[in-house]
Amino acid sequence: MSLTIKLPVFSSHHHNLNNLKFNKTKLALYNAKFNKPKPTNPLVSSILYAKPTMYSLSHPANQIRSSLIDPDGGSLVDLVVPESERAKRVLEAEALPKVKLTKIDVEWVHVISEGWASPLRGFMREDEYLQSLHFNSLRTKNDGTIVNMSLPIVLAIDDEDKDRIGQSNNVALVGPTGDLIAILRSIEIYKHNKEERIARTWGTTAPGLPYVEEVITSAGNWLIGGDLEVLQPIKYNDGLDHYRLSPQQLRKEFDKRQADAVFAFQLRNPVHNGHALLMNDTRRRLLEMGYKNPILLLHPLGGFTKADDVPLDVRMDQHSKVLEDGVLDPETTIVAIFPSPMHYAGPTEVQWHAKARINAGANFYIVGRDPAGMGHPTEKRDLYDPDHGKKVLSMAPGLEKLNILPFRVAAYDTVQKKMAFFDPSRAKDFLFISGTKMRNYARTGENPPDGFMCPGGWKVLVNYYQSLQAEEASQQAAVLSA
Repeated sequence: MSLTIKLPVFSSHHHNLNNLKFNKTKLALYNAKFNKPKPTNPLVSSILYAKPTMYSLSHPANQIRSSLIDPDGGSLVDLVVPESERAKRVLEAEALPKVKLTKIDVEWVHVISEGWASPLRGFMREDEYLQSLHFNSLRTKNDGTIVNMSLPIVLAIDDEDKDRIGQSNNVALVGPTGDLIAILRSIEIYKHNKEERIARTWGTTAPGLPYVEEVITSAGNWLIGGDLEVLQPIKYNDGLDHYRLSPQQLRKEFDKRQADAVFAFQLRNPVHNGHALLMNDTRRRLLEMGYKNPILLLHPLGGFTKADDVPLDVRMDQHSKVLEDGVLDPETTIVAIFPSPMHYAGPTEVQWHAKARINAGANFYIVGRDPAGMGHPTEKRDLYDPDHGKKVLSMAPGLEKLNILPFRVAAYDTVQKKMAFFDPSRAKDFLFISGTKMRNYARTGENPPDGFMCPGGWKVLVNYYQSLQAEEASQQAAVLSA
């Protein structure tokens, strides 16, 4: 199976259809040189041939530096109040009607404030919400450019909150413990149609969707949108804040390392040697293309995840062991936390994951089987077609400048005793170790096959699951003795 990517024909500004000057002669020469057909995009081909084509990684390319990739909207949003103005804003916030945030709401404030959702400047007003919900994109107000925005980023309130806000144009947002977090200005309150939101985001209203049960079911019947002013940077004080690099910090780090390509790998699971094989192979192929210093952004999701996922602190410890054991090269790898909550919304959500990495400065995005997916909550099958995520990314509006790296399938080769790319011609030699099987190994103390995961990383998982079992046994003993 060949690993393919789509390479932009144009500069980093090619996504702005209003300003693009299209030269058909140059495109014809370019296509003739590489023997490729004229690129097409059903979304924009009636205007311009603006969609990048798909090329094998074996082709040479002259690609823009990652630091020169414009964030969506042209500049990164930074909504944290300058320190010199903080005291004045706090005094103002104290006098405003208050809306209390949940832990996950605070995660979204973090996401918006640092520019991951650029050009979004706050929780969505109704026009932004409808565009996101129905079109998976937003049209910017300044020049009409289309940017991807596949997940509605909204704040729910209840009737009591709405009555308390009254006619106020601004509200203060307070955290779960009552601390002032932000001011939401020029607010708009509109109906929260939960059924429509769930159906359009997940493609089903079946019970058991983790984010729906955690966030939406109990949420209020109103949504409040407006412009955010965040009173100070969001910190979690969990020992992991040094991993939480903002898009601006990541871009600076890429420039510091003189990266000419940045390939992002999103995950919410521990890294096994199959993942490492893919990431190392991707870097090798980028070097073969002519890039001089490709940098890997290993970017685990750090917001809400479902209960049976491995916790963030354990995953970060495991990732650090992967680098310590030399499975990934620390000189060419940046490990950072992506602060977004997880929806498990498949092809809809994977667009959000990709779009956020554009804002962080990545120009390549690795996508695998069933990205952002999960098992169906009530039936014994996948909720989404496992191939649809990568197909959707190749067509999604607003993602034209991002190079998509389809995941090559890796499995445990029982002959070579290591993780290797799957060879269909000898399928019987390969063992697929699912996340469930991996967790069962760790819980029972049974070692996986040699070469599945680095020893240091595996030890972290075994220690976690053993501590979990000890805690469960202690709780059961307490119940029996009560």
